[in-house]
Amino acid sequence: MINNSRFKRIVVFGSKGFIASNLKTYFTNKKIKSLFISRKRINLTNSKSSNLIKSIIKKEDTIVFISAKAPVKNLSMFNENITMIKNFINAIENIKFKHLIYISSDAVFLDTKKKINEETVKDPSSLHGLMHITRENILKQYFKDKLCILRPTLIYGNTDTHNGYGPNQFIRLAKKNINLKIFGKGEEKRDHVWVMDVVDLIHRCIKSRFVGSLNIATGELISFNKLAKFVISNSDSKSKIEYIPRIGPMPHLGYRSFDISKTYKTFKNFKYKSIKKIVYQIYKYY
Repeated sequence: MINNSRFKRIVVFGSKGFIASNLKTYFTNKKIKSLFISRKRINLTNSKSSNLIKSIIKKEDTIVFISAKAPVKNLSMFNENITMIKNFINAIENIKFKHLIYISSDAVFLDTKKKINEETVKDPSSLHGLMHITRENILKQYFKDKLCILRPTLIYGNTDTHNGYGPNQFIRLAKKNINLKIFGKGEEKRDHVWVMDVVDLIHRCIKSRFVGSLNIATGELISFNKLAKFVISNSDSKSKIEYIPRIGPMPHLGYRSFDISKTYKTFKNFKYKSIKKIVYQIYKYY
């Protein structure tokens, strides 16, 4: 659902992460009025944070909630993330703000070999996914009529802070002529989305006041083995690929495919960038 109305100010909870830092640069470049709230300014795990939030949020604000302790690796981290959302809700439930965008994750979905769309069963196989679906469901109880949920898949880009297994790690290693280590044969196929496409879609959802859920994925699958070979072949790197024994099963059954038709139907002039067109651009950046 789209409600075409103007926003006056965007308040973003989370300022240091991968998505937030790129969103901040994007808003600055476009001269969009925004306020980014860091953990240092408001610690959402502290119950006193609710009063601080109440003093900041105004009735005409659009809120983007990115703040999370992630990836969730244990029950303590899970509980901290739920406490954060509880304190946030306690602060804003009686404020008539305009719109709320929650940045979730594709980890909420059931592992399946079928294409995933927004209605696919939510049955996460990790604590990280369980944290996000729990937050989603809590937010729906309070703000369903003004809530937009965005679920990105694996994100890559110039300023990635995680250096996770995949495009950025491969590019950084190739730049240093260090061998790329691939688990098993690197046969699992995954979708990778450029961070600036994520930022673009967040902005589009803000402008249109989109309510509902959207998955953020390109629909393009590539194996880690092919991705590593592509990085090396499209650079002047002397790196080679090393295949190392896999420990445990492949995440998500080794396959994660998305039906992206809802995004293209909602935003008809939007088009995802292919990872093969962005890799060299990132390589030059490093």
